[in-house]
Amino acid sequence: MGQGAGLTLLLVVGLVLANAPFVSARVLLVGPRRPERAVGWRLLELLGLGLAWLALGLALEARIGQRHPQDWQFYVTLLCLLLTFAFPGFAWRYLRRRHVD
Repeated sequence: MGQGAGLTLLLVVGLVLANAPFVSARVLLVGPRRPERAVGWRLLELLGLGLAWLALGLALEARIGQRHPQDWQFYVTLLCLLLTFAFPGFAWRYLRRRHVD
């Protein structure tokens, strides 16, 4: 896999993982169904999936070549990107109007 394909894969996986807590009714995507979870639990899942996304990125970087040490700015930017990716799922879960019949 080349660098471009790895980067594309990483971005697509990040987009899917960021929206998964808001779309899925399951706890941690595999646990029991709980459709009425609080926002805090969904954000905690988002953080956990963000850490999994970070681990995948670090593994891809190590596979392509030498890993570069990162400072705190990298992790803040990654968190902002994760929150930006999660906005469609958040809007679908909490901001859309539900039709009352």
